[in-house]
Amino acid sequence: MDSEIAQSAFEGPRQFFKEGVAFINRCTKPDRKEFMQITQAVSMGFFVMGVIGFVVKLIHIPINNILV
Repeated sequence: MDSEIAQSAFEGPRQFFKEGVAFINRCTKPDRKEFMQITQAVSMGFFVMGVIGFVVKLIHIPINNILV
């Protein structure tokens, strides 16, 4: 009875560890082409968010000064 409880208590962490090891073994380092694609996508995201922020600031500041 006690061994069943102990086994059931350790089953969750054991399964989590096994799945984690399997996940790490499946992961690979990106090659140069994939890395460049990821870098370009992130750069475009930063650029787009910067442009959106700039446009919002450009519109918000004059309107805020007019209202105040």
